[in-house]
Order: sequence, then structure tokens, then C-alpha cells
Amino acid sequence: MNKVDETRDLIIQTSLALFNKKGYSQTSIQDIMEMSGLPKGAIYRRFENKNEIALATFEYAGVIIWNHFFDAIKSKDTATEKLIAMCHVYQDAVNNPPIEGGCPLLNTAIESDYGFPELREKASEAYNQTLFFIQSIIEEGIKNQEFRQDINSYSLASFLFSTIEGAVMASRLSLNNDHMFHSIEQIKVLLQHYTEPK
Repeated sequence: MNKVDETRDLIIQTSLALFNKKGYSQTSIQDIMEMSGLPKGAIYRRFENKNEIALATFEYAGVIIWNHFFDAIKSKDTATEKLIAMCHVYQDAVNNPPIEGGCPLLNTAIESDYGFPELREKASEAYNQTLFFIQSIIEEGIKNQEFRQDINSYSLASFLFSTIEGAVMASRLSLNNDHMFHSIEQIKVLLQHYTEPK
């Protein structure tokens, strides 16, 4: 059994806060040292460079977000309730996002480019994983005859995910959650439209 490396965890947690607020390119190893209180040697004994820290940090962020999603949907019975619950994870995107600084997937997708293909690939994988998860909930609703049988589950999942990510961006940019509230309300209307009449 591996011993927990508390110093490594501290580096990742500190870096997540910095990367998600300042951005990867604007965060230096010196910033991580100053915020964590760790000497340079403690960092370089665990990570070869900032890229390695960024990859580990993005994975850690993903665990946090998935825990929020699972907590949100575990008590929900219908597909509609589960989808809305996932939206509510970011309902206070301005003041109380799951991770300080906003959505790490959105932030990484905006910042990552072909200069750091490994991080871009991780962001792409995380996007697809979330998209397919949303699609699986929609297909559960179709199977249970909650939703109409003619729904294109992938298309709807793409629209829902894109809408929420866009609402996170708009809410954080405008410093109010109105865009998130409006998006959730419109998603509720859309899902009602796709609900099978009883």
C-alpha cells in the first residue's frame, strides 16, 4: 500500500487553485512555491516540470467535479431530474463554483493549444466522458419511456453540455448568475418538450 504523499497533494491542490484562477501559462513554479510554502526541491522531487503538475492537477479537478455530479444525481429518480441536478452543480458559478476559479474543463479548453498537446488531449477526453455520461442519462430516459423515442441522444447531450458551459462562462464574465438561471429554465422547457405524454 502506497503511503499518502501529503506534499504531493499540497502541490496539486495549490496548483489547481492557481491554474484555475490565473491560468496555466500565467502561473509559475515560483507562484506555486510561494502559495504552498514549499521549497523548489520539494516540488521537483515529485514533478519533473510544470507540465507534469498541470496534468496531475487536471486529473484531480476531474475527480472533484465527478464527485459533485454523482452527489447531485444519486437521490434523483428520473432522467430529467438527473440532468437538471447536473446543471445545478454550477448554479452559483460566480460565487460558489465546485472549484474556485470556475469550471476547470472550460478554462483548460480555452487556454490549451497545440503547444501542450497532452493537456489538450486530457481536456478532450474529459469533455467526451462528460458528454457520453449525459447521453447515457438521456438514453435511460428514452428506455424508461420518459422521453420520446425519436430523440437524438448525442445531439441533445451536446446541446445541454454546451449550454451549461456557455452559461458558466457568461455568468462569470458578467459577475452574476442570471445566464445560468436562464439556461437552466430553458433546459427545463426543452426537456418537457421531449417528455412522452402519459
